[in-house]
Amino acid sequence: MNQMQSLLIIGFVWPEPNSSAAGGRMMQLISLFQKQGFEITFASPAQDSDFMIDLKSYNVERKSIVLNSSSFDNFIKELNPSVVLFDRFMIEEQFGWRVAENCLNALRILDTEDLHCLRLARQKAFKEKREFQISDLLVEEVAKREIASILRCDLSLMISEYEIELLTTVFKIDQSLLCYLPLLLESNAIPDLAKLPSFEERKDFVFIGNFLHEPNWNAVQYLKETIWPLIKKQLPEAVLNIYGAYPSQKVLQLNNVKEGFLIQGRAENANEVVQKARVVLAPLRFGAGIKGKLLEAMQCGTPSGTTTIGAESMQDNLLWNGFVEDNQQQFADKAVQLYQDATTWLQAQKNGITIMNQRYLRNSFEEDFTTQIELLVTNIKQHRLNNFMGELLQHHTLKSTKYMSKWIEEKNKD
Repeated sequence: MNQMQSLLIIGFVWPEPNSSAAGGRMMQLISLFQKQGFEITFASPAQDSDFMIDLKSYNVERKSIVLNSSSFDNFIKELNPSVVLFDRFMIEEQFGWRVAENCLNALRILDTEDLHCLRLARQKAFKEKREFQISDLLVEEVAKREIASILRCDLSLMISEYEIELLTTVFKIDQSLLCYLPLLLESNAIPDLAKLPSFEERKDFVFIGNFLHEPNWNAVQYLKETIWPLIKKQLPEAVLNIYGAYPSQKVLQLNNVKEGFLIQGRAENANEVVQKARVVLAPLRFGAGIKGKLLEAMQCGTPSGTTTIGAESMQDNLLWNGFVEDNQQQFADKAVQLYQDATTWLQAQKNGITIMNQRYLRNSFEEDFTTQIELLVTNIKQHRLNNFMGELLQHHTLKSTKYMSKWIEEKNKD
């Protein structure tokens, strides 16, 4: 790849790899592009946060940008990137038309993180106390926006094979517009189990997850109200430590020492916390994508209990790193068994190593990803001719979004 190629990443937020899997994912993408020889600028309209990473220490230029402002047009014309990566579809909606208008030949990539429309449709079905149906996606308002964004982009990065299947079968998205790129692990991130704390050295259950993410908050409520009392009945001395960034007052007030249900807040070192625990609990009842917390559990040699939603697209046909169970009583029973039975626990640990080696190693994906980007950069015109629906949407969206944005910009001057 030409050393002078440049990549502009437009971030929904500044990366916080210690707060969420999304932050870690972004740093992985930065690393992949840097290895291809790209010079990277990361721009975002988000406010600074106390926990954002220092991008300059990763040789990434940092630029604050403004929504609904023509100042972005001047910025991107001057930068003239060969590739633009949108961090989630909402960012493509805001800035995609400006990129298309000012840098027509720049390759436009969408990092979906997970399918928002799938997560929201599942959440809505859950709150309506009914089973999620695939047809729910077709009436989900966000689906129309998200699918339009995927079509407008030259390539969308997907972390879940199930979501690729939905896009190709339900929404008829052409496979050439999609790239399967899950959360990635370096080979040295696969642990030597002999060097990790043993079954006997570990204690307690743990949940970990960013509380700004609704599925995590819901899972903690489910643990508090339903799952944990069932476990506690069988293990009276058991303790569940709940960790996560950005806990609100409603989260903190769930803390109950007598029940062994402890809200610990942000983990200074998530790996350390998970390595000390004997079992990770993640009874997720809705959501999408693949779950960073469950991959992290495997890296820490900590078996986990989760649901079908939690394990979705993570294991293929391999045995899980613990158990996958949707029934609340069986979930609790299996959690107790995993906590007490060293043989079951040790096998679960080994299952996690197999999953990581077969599904998440960076070197299994890097070469194909590099080749796909190179081909698209070289053949961008033909690629777009093959995506007529995308070009159609780009044409109409550019017009409608452009004038709405210009109206907002003028209004803001008043």
